[in-house]
Amino acid sequence: MKKLFIVVGLLSSMAVVAQQSPAQLEKARKKAERKEKINQLIKQEEEGALIYNKQGAFGFKFNTDGWGMFYERGKYKTINKTSLWWIELGEHKHPKEEKVPTISASGGFLIVSSYIYGKRNNFYNLKLGFGEQRLIGGKGNKNGVAVSAIYGGGLTAGMLKPYYIEIQDPTTNRQEQIKYDNNDNLFLDPNIILGRGGITKGFGEMKFVPGAHVRTALRFDYGRYNEVLSALEVGLNAEYYSQKMPILLLNPEKSFFFNAYVALTFGKRK
Repeated sequence: MKKLFIVVGLLSSMAVVAQQSPAQLEKARKKAERKEKINQLIKQEEEGALIYNKQGAFGFKFNTDGWGMFYERGKYKTINKTSLWWIELGEHKHPKEEKVPTISASGGFLIVSSYIYGKRNNFYNLKLGFGEQRLIGGKGNKNGVAVSAIYGGGLTAGMLKPYYIEIQDPTTNRQEQIKYDNNDNLFLDPNIILGRGGITKGFGEMKFVPGAHVRTALRFDYGRYNEVLSALEVGLNAEYYSQKMPILLLNPEKSFFFNAYVALTFGKRK
C-alpha cells in the first residue's frame, strides 16, 4: 500500500509538470534562480564580503570649489581589491566669485539679470582616471555599511570658456556682449553692465590646457544587496595644469587646484 501511494504521488507530480507550458517552466526556473541568488547575496553580506565580477556607477560631486559628475567602471580582482577607471566632467569656481544683480529696461520691459564681476573665464575640467578600490570593512549584515578606500589619478583637460557680459556701450549707446580682451574700461565698469551674456556664448572659443589629477577618498556603501551600489563618498582631489588658469580678474592666477568633495554614487554590480 505504501508503495502504491509513492507511485501515485510521483505520477501526480509528473502530471502537473506535464501540464505546464514551456513558458511557465522557464518562468519557474528563473524565479528559483533569482531566489537562490538573493540567498547567496544575503549570505555574502552576513560574511562581510563584496563579491561580483564588475560594477558600473554614476555620481554627482559637491566640491568646495564647484561641482562635478562622473561615470565609473570597476572590475573585481580579489575579495578586497577592485580596479577602477572613471571619466568626470566638472567646473572650478573662484572662491571670491560673487553674483551682482542688475535691472535694465528693453522695449518697455524691465529685465532682471545678474553677472559675476570680473569673471574672465568659466573653468571646466574633463578627467580620465585609473585607480583601485580597497575594502576596509565589510557590511557584516544586510543592513550594514561597507567601507572602502579609493585612490588613483590620471589625465585632465582644463577648458577655459570666455565669460561674456552684456553692456550699454557709452560711445554708441548700443547694447552688446563682450568678453575680456584687455578692455578694463568697459569690462570692469559696473555702471554700464546690464548682466551676463548668453549661456552658450563662448563655447566656440574654448581653450584647452593639459593637466593631471590625483584622487583619494573613502566610500560608504549602504546598498541593500551586493548587486546594488548606493554609496556616499568623501574625498580629496588635486589637479595641476601646464599653465596658470585665469578665472577672476584682480586676483592671482594659479595652476594648482586642491579641493574636498562629497559625492553621491549609484550603480549596479554583476
